Amino acid sequence: MAKSPHAAADLFGAIFPPRRIMVLGAGRFGRLAAVRLKERFPEAALSVTDSDARRVSEISRELEIVGEVGECIASLDGAELEDDLWLVPSVPVHVAFEWVLGELGRSGNPQRLPVPREVDAQVPNPFRISSDTLYASFATFLCPDHCSEPDELCTHTGKKRPGNLFEVLGGIDVPGFSVRVLRSLQLAPGVGGYPAQSLCRLAAEIGAKPGGWLIATSCRCHAVINGLEWSAK
Repeated sequence: MAKSPHAAADLFGAIFPPRRIMVLGAGRFGRLAAVRLKERFPEAALSVTDSDARRVSEISRELEIVGEVGECIASLDGAELEDDLWLVPSVPVHVAFEWVLGELGRSGNPQRLPVPREVDAQVPNPFRISSDTLYASFATFLCPDHCSEPDELCTHTGKKRPGNLFEVLGGIDVPGFSVRVLRSLQLAPGVGGYPAQSLCRLAAEIGAKPGGWLIATSCRCHAVINGLEWSAK
């Protein structure tokens, strides 16, 4: 997290601290996130969602929180994405991109596009599992899972961070593509999330402008990027 516990309040105002938190995923990282969030925000209504009923049952029983069985992206369709809800993605999926893709499909024709190769040279340490998705990171090492994302210094090296990756991504310049970056904020050590309303605003911005888009979710050090082409019906 930033230097002060009030950093999130400075960014998100009245919706911080979270009053409702939904952890998407009940695997190793989802469980870790739930444990740390319950400790950090004991007054918040905390829930976890996963398609694995056993995992959901174990976490919800152990932490005495609400557990919901279902596919994580689909579960957002039935959720009240209001100002007081924060989402904590803990699944190997670019949640923001997948949700926006589905939301745009209600009123138009969004098509997945590979992230253009020109982007690789504009981000630190680019890495691809496939041509569709690009990962970027300032780190060349395995980050500690308890990193609190301080403002200036890397938790692992103690050295000054070269910048904020979410700002670097905002400067990506590829002809034919607009860029939107959804910032993930550190809510607890090693646990990032964002207000659900950020997704709604993201979908609205893209829906208002047909064309090519690069959508990224990024904290200070790590990011995932996907591309789409959007046209209204």
